[in-house]
Amino acid sequence: MKKMDLFNYFRRETTEVNIGAVPLGASHPIRLQSMTNTSTMDTNACVEQAKRIVDAGGEYVRLTTQGVKEAENLMHINIGLRSQGYMVPLVADVHFNPKVADVAAQYAEKVRINPGNYVDAPRTFKKLEYTDEEYALETERIRARLVPFLNICKENHTAIRIGVNHGSLSDRIMSRYGDTPEGMVESCMEFLRICVDEQFTDVVISIKASNTVVMVKTVRLLVVVMEQAGMAFPLHLGVTEAGDGEDGRIKSALGIGALLSDGLGDTIRVSLSEAPEAEIPVARKLVDYILLRQDHPFIPGADAPEFNYLSPSRRTTQAVRNIGGEHLPVVIADRMDGRTEVNPQFKPDYIYAGRTLPEQREEGVAYILDADVWQKEPGTWPAFNHEQLPLMGGCDAELKFLFIPFMAQTDEVIAA
Repeated sequence: MKKMDLFNYFRRETTEVNIGAVPLGASHPIRLQSMTNTSTMDTNACVEQAKRIVDAGGEYVRLTTQGVKEAENLMHINIGLRSQGYMVPLVADVHFNPKVADVAAQYAEKVRINPGNYVDAPRTFKKLEYTDEEYALETERIRARLVPFLNICKENHTAIRIGVNHGSLSDRIMSRYGDTPEGMVESCMEFLRICVDEQFTDVVISIKASNTVVMVKTVRLLVVVMEQAGMAFPLHLGVTEAGDGEDGRIKSALGIGALLSDGLGDTIRVSLSEAPEAEIPVARKLVDYILLRQDHPFIPGADAPEFNYLSPSRRTTQAVRNIGGEHLPVVIADRMDGRTEVNPQFKPDYIYAGRTLPEQREEGVAYILDADVWQKEPGTWPAFNHEQLPLMGGCDAELKFLFIPFMAQTDEVIAA
């Protein structure tokens, strides 16, 4: 398997998972999906909402499946969609009741189960102690219940998603790992090992959290652990409770976008507190942005020795005025296209104006000008390019910017 390269984008190699007529993973496109917010017992409402999701570009539709009646009604929803020419695979979302998953597997193309509540008792938030023997017995109890479900899935050609949520780990996992990325990964791996033992490979994985830092760290760790175990199951990416409006979109872009940039992720759902079909254009924009990185010129980069991919920390730097050191990161905006307006709610710290200083400047914003036209105006600072490096030493500005294309980072430039 190709080793991930932080400088050169490529998608992680995964196995193919058959989900109805829309396969996932391997060389297939990154799939988009959403989830209905109608009652699963309201067949017409579910059908109409699913149609809107598909018309917006959704490729899978997930429905909450609280009980056996809801699971059985998936058949009627499927019939309603197919009678109108919509062949979209349906995904049943099951919590707490494995019997519901058994029924749903007969009518949906994929069933999502949560290891935190599939067999283990609902979380009590009590600190429980398990001996190694007791812990092993509990994992065997999971196997005894999961294997019959996998057999039903095999008979019906149904895929599954093992979906772990931060905050819904079982007391058993919590007792040994705490509410940690390691605990979330182990909760998932317990189920994956059983799937592998049973030669069931139509498996998709998700590990979600409302905290994007936790989400990114945990998914990265899961991929490493899977690779060590010889597994290459595809990933479903999503941020729980992202919210609505701009905040929800930004939060989803942070979590999902960071992992897509790593080459991770085979299907995504942007979870917004809006109409489900509104999620699809946001997901499409995220995927399209990442795909622009495909086939870019090779970048011969090397990881810094102190960089830890699984637990990155801020690089130690020397403070220069309000940049670096313990300061918060500053924001630099580009106004070389002649635009001068600035949103008063989102003022940058600096504006790079190129070769011309605007006649009217924003209060509280510093300006950056090309070094050869900089005239030492108050509130302005010079910017040098890599070819002007010898001139930097003769400039007495307290703050100087150096713009370097990645490929121009020679030893001389770095030493400067």
